[in-house]
Amino acid sequence: MDSEGRARMVDVGDKDQTRRRAVAEVWVDLGEAVLGEILRGGLPKGDALAVARIAGIQAAKKTADLIPLCHVLLLEQVGIDFHPDTEAGRIRIECEVRCTGRTGVEMEALTGASVAALTLYDMCKAMNRAIAIDGLKLLAKSGGRSGDWRRDPEAAAGGGESG
Repeated sequence: MDSEGRARMVDVGDKDQTRRRAVAEVWVDLGEAVLGEILRGGLPKGDALAVARIAGIQAAKKTADLIPLCHVLLLEQVGIDFHPDTEAGRIRIECEVRCTGRTGVEMEALTGASVAALTLYDMCKAMNRAIAIDGLKLLAKSGGRSGDWRRDPEAAAGGGESG
């Protein structure tokens, strides 16, 4: 906020350029049958994981267009990985983003994970309308003045700082 209480974009012009990294995750509860079809490649719409990966990468690159006041960043790497839990019928999506810049890439990692999850929902909703997306969170970040941060897996959602 500025001195008059108006929203403003933070001026990062005087910050040093440093190597930045952020990792976020989200869970998608699909049900065992739907997850099985995804892993077998049997969805009518095609390869859901490939489409979700591309959607997540595109979303991370477009974060400044989606989130007001975010800076446009030249991303050097965006990775989307999927970790299925077949017994629970769910999949964990992890998004890692890297750049060299004056501000962090946490929002890009969170946006990439979110849109990858939404894409899975879209591709699978005809098979199960009860799909749930849950647990979006930042797992780690590095770079900048505040240095490195890693979520403490034992901590409650309200704090969770480590490192």
